This record gives sequence, structure tokens and C-alpha cells, in this order.
Amino acid sequence: MILKAIFFFLAFMMVLGIFGKLRFPGQDRLASAKCPKCNRYRIGKGPCNCDRAAK
Repeated sequence: MILKAIFFFLAFMMVLGIFGKLRFPGQDRLASAKCPKCNRYRIGKGPCNCDRAAK
């Protein structure tokens, strides 16, 4: 009985993982939040630190 429960739990987790990869919420926002020059994540609306250091 316990092996059956473990099998169903693992199968359920595998299905959730498959659907999670297909439609990860907020994936577009994370890609657009990166700096195109240094590829670091920008926090806030200001310029990236690599832009500030160049000036």
C-alpha cells in the first residue's frame, strides 16, 4: 500500500514538473529584467550598475 502511494506521488510530481516547464509564470518578465550588456538582473527602474561605471 505504501509503495502504491509513493508511486502515485512521484507520478503526480512528474506531471507537475512537465506542465511547470511548459508554462512557468513570469518567465517573460524575468528575461526582460536583465541588462543586455552585462546580463545581470536589474532591480528597480534605474540604469544598471555597468552603465553608471562607464560614465
